Amino acid sequence: MADQKEDIIETFDEQGNKVSFELVDIVTVDDIEYALLLPIGIEDNNDEELLVMRLKKEGEEFSFEAIEDDDELNKVAQYVEELEDEIDD
Repeated sequence: MADQKEDIIETFDEQGNKVSFELVDIVTVDDIEYALLLPIGIEDNNDEELLVMRLKKEGEEFSFEAIEDDDELNKVAQYVEELEDEIDD
């Protein structure tokens, strides 16, 4: 589970370390919501690469799931790129 304060998401990684992300946007692809997250405070994150996670809601609570399927991840990445292209035009 994650804790949301405005656009900052705090959660824990596999080693139990607290990790913070900026919630950039939530997009819907094929009726599934995905969170676009930008890591905060990671020293080796020079590229400022977005992390895409599946958003799972259970009542008032929500959690993030890793996307294991390359086809699903590529479909979401392509959608985000198309959105960026529209914004740039």
